[in-house]
Amino acid sequence: MKKTGAEPKKEGIDDITYNFKLTEDEEKKILEAKVKILQEQLRLLKSPPLILAEVKEVLNNDEAVVKLENGNQFLVKISLDAGKIEPGDSVFLEQKNLSVVRKTTAKKSFNVEQFVIIEKPKVSWESIGGLDEQIKEVQEVIELPLKKPNLFKDLGIQPPKGVLLYGPPGTGKTLLAKAVAASTKSTFIEIVASELVQKFIGEGAKLVKELFKLAREKSPSIIFIDELDALAARRIDVGTSGEREVQRTFMQLLAEIDGFKPLSKVKIIGCTNRIDILDPAILRPGRLDRLIEVPLPNEKGRLEILKIHTSKMKMKNVDLKKISKATNGFSGAELKSVCTEAGYFAIRENRNYVTEEDFKKAVKKVKKETEEDNSYKTMFG
Repeated sequence: MKKTGAEPKKEGIDDITYNFKLTEDEEKKILEAKVKILQEQLRLLKSPPLILAEVKEVLNNDEAVVKLENGNQFLVKISLDAGKIEPGDSVFLEQKNLSVVRKTTAKKSFNVEQFVIIEKPKVSWESIGGLDEQIKEVQEVIELPLKKPNLFKDLGIQPPKGVLLYGPPGTGKTLLAKAVAASTKSTFIEIVASELVQKFIGEGAKLVKELFKLAREKSPSIIFIDELDALAARRIDVGTSGEREVQRTFMQLLAEIDGFKPLSKVKIIGCTNRIDILDPAILRPGRLDRLIEVPLPNEKGRLEILKIHTSKMKMKNVDLKKISKATNGFSGAELKSVCTEAGYFAIRENRNYVTEEDFKKAVKKVKKETEEDNSYKTMFG
């Protein structure tokens, strides 16, 4: 057998595929579809991205003042096919000359819900120990006007719009606020005051406005502003833009508090550890005029708190009175930590119950951690 100089080609998958030949019309349709896909991809690659902006003012129907996300404002042209543009609309701008191409379907709004925690708390008054006087005051100021507004109308008096809870950390201020929300079946809207201060001018004030709007929509509701001193600290003459923006936001907060009626179904609870630095404007009558101090619990209060946190714990030969005496100066949060640590000591010894010795070890551990946390106070003599 003669060699031809080339190996015979083996029939493979490709060869089998080509055995089924397409007609010219079928090949033409497939190629046309591929060309359309490629043309669309090319068009998308050539299309510049559009910029989102908010319309502040419309001039002569063909010009508008727009505000970008970074705070910059421009006078731009409105294209003929953009439709009717009104102040407050959210629009898309062409990237090169910033002309208005089209508007979005809805007005631009501040999504306040991404900054707040909204919940329906289930904290009961029975789960709070050592704060009988504070519970009574909160019930009078917040709970009674929400549950029985006619009492105040008949007497012809206006209840406070809100209260300020102040005292050391971990004493139960947030628990009080959640408990009154649960008692009145109100929506609990929680926000940290520092979140209200935004980077760009006017955004913080807008967030405050939207916060109160949300509270009205979800009424009855309680607005709980934690760490209020971050926003409502005493105003001073400082020329920085950051300080001016904080003051603008604070002024908007005062305006919103003044803007709703005392008998409305929205109440405000402020919370702070530093009442000494708050601006007097927030504390005057008609705003947060009721001040409730939430101090560290006394021995009786500590015993009540320990009973609450140990109610579901298995214990043997534990005298809680001794533990309450040994925890002088502890906050409610620290007492809860003592119970948790005592449970860990039992787990480490493979026991399903807690002894008094476990509590003693836990008290020493928590006390040591607290002293280490406060060591910075004596760093410089």
